[in-house]
Amino acid sequence: MTSRTATLIGLTAILMWSLLSVMTVATGAIPPFQLMAMTFGIGAAASFAVRPAARQALRQPWRASIVGIGGLFGYHALYFVALRLAPPAETSLLCYLWPLLIVLFSSLLPGERLKPHHVIGALLGLVGTTMLLSGNIDLSATSSQLMGFAAALAAAFVWAGYSVLSRRFKDVPTDAVAGYCANTALLAFIVHRFTEVSVWPSGALAWAAVIALGLGPVGAAFFAWDIGMKRGDIRVLGAASYATPLLSTAFLILAGFAQASANIAVAAALIAGGGLIAAKDMIWKRG
Repeated sequence: MTSRTATLIGLTAILMWSLLSVMTVATGAIPPFQLMAMTFGIGAAASFAVRPAARQALRQPWRASIVGIGGLFGYHALYFVALRLAPPAETSLLCYLWPLLIVLFSSLLPGERLKPHHVIGALLGLVGTTMLLSGNIDLSATSSQLMGFAAALAAAFVWAGYSVLSRRFKDVPTDAVAGYCANTALLAFIVHRFTEVSVWPSGALAWAAVIALGLGPVGAAFFAWDIGMKRGDIRVLGAASYATPLLSTAFLILAGFAQASANIAVAAALIAGGGLIAAKDMIWKRG
């Protein structure tokens, strides 16, 4: 598999994650850790069903397992805690520092070299994301909100760390992600049992949204991301990840959950421009 092909596969994860918000809204009032347990469980079950090699890949070196399970569970757990303690706009903005961190951390990998256009592209994406969320930001914060902000910032570092460290475990097959999802579902279920009251999907649409989440944004997307991180251009994928909140907003607008605005249009131009700048080597590379 070429680096370009792996990068394109990694980009499909960004597209799937952009559907996360609209699908989550459609699930109704399911508590976050219950939803996390259900969707990661569906993702793991589907992986084992269609990928027999996933069962053989359950046993991996302990370091790889810690990175995989810690990345998937740690990021989502910290993100949910942040959403409970802090306003969603500020939480999302801090969490979306991870694309920039991936671009910067990639320079620490053997054989990787960070070029100015990678940093410029990531920074433009950050500016665009800030504009996308700035209309809802309240600068006043309580002590509990500050804890939420800290959790959101930690989530960004956890996901960036998981993504970049995946490159160090190239020998671990992507099928191992199924085991990471299964363990994440188990940990989320334990947290749910002790901290939440179960609420089940209220109808066919809600059940369909839960299943779709498990198969896509909380299932196949992690496999695609693993391929991209291990074999693709990690700097391009990091910068391109800023398209996730933009596409997510676009899908919410199409579904009637949000309204279009000039602010969104400018943010779109910045994020798209940043992505193109960061990916210029891949775009103009021949072959």
